[in-house]
Amino acid sequence: MEQSPIERNALCSEFRWLSTSILCLRPTADTMESSGPSPTSLNNFRVVYLITQMVGAAIVILMGSWIGVHLGGLSWTSNPATQFNWHPLLMSIGMIFLYGNSILVYRGFRYARKKPLKVTHAAIHGLAFVFTVVALVAAFDSHNLAKVPIPNMYTLHSWVGMAAVVLFGLQYLFGFVSYLFPGVRESMRSTYMPVHVFFGVLGFVLAVAASLLGLLEKAIFAMPDYRYLPPQGVLVNMIGLLLVVYGGLVVFLVTDPMYKRKALPEDAMLLTHSPSSQ
Repeated sequence: MEQSPIERNALCSEFRWLSTSILCLRPTADTMESSGPSPTSLNNFRVVYLITQMVGAAIVILMGSWIGVHLGGLSWTSNPATQFNWHPLLMSIGMIFLYGNSILVYRGFRYARKKPLKVTHAAIHGLAFVFTVVALVAAFDSHNLAKVPIPNMYTLHSWVGMAAVVLFGLQYLFGFVSYLFPGVRESMRSTYMPVHVFFGVLGFVLAVAASLLGLLEKAIFAMPDYRYLPPQGVLVNMIGLLLVVYGGLVVFLVTDPMYKRKALPEDAMLLTHSPSSQ
């Protein structure tokens, strides 16, 4: 039986009301972000964050063990061969462990005020930069001071590594000027933020890639029997696998929107530079 116009209009109105109600009940990305992660998601984050720290610490410990047990330990210019060993050790601390923790600081300490987090982020970056500079000096010195000088910057590892270091330095400079230097307009900071985040993650990925290339390069030079997988080779391969795991966990934690830090009321006061934010 054909419906009357009045009945059709009533049915259409009811359908529109039902559709609107369903859309309103669905959580959008904005509402999820503003409400913050659920308790279950936070627990998952804490577990993954703890695993990430354990993997990062394991990389540094195993790298130190490799250097101490198999590569002759550490020295400075008196022995260029072992002076080079500072390079993988300090790079593992600075450009891997500290760099990863620096870009995770906002999510790992989500309930801290933003201003201390900014200072902590910059301080960890600064410490990583110091380790990186000393590591580069050790590498160049060990090449230049060898009995038969070794050419610099000819391997893929050196090119990728230098690209990571340059990007890291530029990130530190522009980040400091944009977010810690007084007088920069908030609109400019907001515009630059996605760029800062993207190139920060890119620099970390390049650092992991350079570490893997350098690890393989040093293993081939140090182990003529690497093809037979001696104990030293197993150790080197384990360090490489942990580098991949650590890099993947850091990128996952810093890019998953569910784990994004929820803004605190104090952050708004900080952005307006009110005296109460100090």
